[in-house]
Amino acid sequence: MNKFVPTQIKQIGRVVTGKTPSTAVNANFGGDYMFVTPLELHTDFVINESQKTLSRQGLESIRANSISGLSVAVGCIGWDMGNVALIEKECATNQQINSVTDFEPEYNPYYLYYWLLTKKEYLFQIATVTRTPILNKTTFEDILVPVPDKPLQDAIAKVLLPISRKIALNNAINAELEKIARLIYDYWFTQFDFPEADGKPYRSSGGAMEYNAQLKREIPRGWKVKPLGEQLDISRGSIITEKETEPGKVKVVAAGVTYSYFHSTANRPKNTITVSSSGANAGYLNFWQDEIYASDCITVRGKNDIDTLLAYQFLKSMQAVLLKKSTGSAQPHVYPNDIEVLQMCVIPKPLKDKISGFMLTINEQIEKNNRQTDELTALRDFLLPLLMNGQVTVKTEA
Repeated sequence: MNKFVPTQIKQIGRVVTGKTPSTAVNANFGGDYMFVTPLELHTDFVINESQKTLSRQGLESIRANSISGLSVAVGCIGWDMGNVALIEKECATNQQINSVTDFEPEYNPYYLYYWLLTKKEYLFQIATVTRTPILNKTTFEDILVPVPDKPLQDAIAKVLLPISRKIALNNAINAELEKIARLIYDYWFTQFDFPEADGKPYRSSGGAMEYNAQLKREIPRGWKVKPLGEQLDISRGSIITEKETEPGKVKVVAAGVTYSYFHSTANRPKNTITVSSSGANAGYLNFWQDEIYASDCITVRGKNDIDTLLAYQFLKSMQAVLLKKSTGSAQPHVYPNDIEVLQMCVIPKPLKDKISGFMLTINEQIEKNNRQTDELTALRDFLLPLLMNGQVTVKTEA
């Protein structure tokens, strides 16, 4: 039986706590280097892009707090503490993340990643909790990881990596499908070059336009504009008090970005837009199927699936507006009224009917990929503890 030796994380690799460059210097931001925040840690497996970026100047200003090469990033502040992801590029993170980088040769970074995936609750237990849970660098460095010899680390990673890569591939396919849907929506309903009866693009072919004072731009003649509150159902999520972990229960979406725990309520709509209403993620959008939503989400739904899908694309185009509304206070907030007052064109039914099949097909494929991802995630999570505590043996390469 291979021996699992308790090993401090600081012996496995160098621990780096992230840092934010001076926000007073605009030139620090908007460049080629990722600036990873807890939002990106919800991305499965490897982080390849971030909402915020740094210039070379910005990265150099916090050089001691930057990372490069294959690194394991762990959220260590806040109620989504314990989210973990891999980073392969030279970049920086904010101060809410501790990363393990510059691994010693006898340790496999993937092994540490998979071990930490099972330790979310444990990290909460050892954190300091005042108003916000905090796992400081020293405590994080001293965490003991049961580590077998390098060949077994490699063998365990070899079993789990194909599952993670398939999950990542599904996520990448979904991201491309969403880009296609976004492109078509923009072409039809932002540029107003939807196809006319003869197939020609409306605006580019001289379609009649008129100035709309509410949107402060030209729109197709005869089109109406109404606030979202008159077109959609916009409300807060529910206050969830019952926590259950039995199989087959319904996942609860918290903060609009991740699952929190399982709940028994099964009466929920299929397609829902969520806007995170408070905290660091306030203003960010997501799209879910068949879940229920906690009170830190604002939910947005149309009368039918196509209305919801089109509203999602519209809100994506208004993302910067929502993020701006969430700034300027110690605890950022977005309120239902911030969404209700947004003005959106009322899309004529013939055009809805024309684009409906395309949008629904993309949505169905994304949902199919998500179902497969859920199954693969369940398989990975079943195997993880068995492999990590030696209950299941893996053949190592000679």
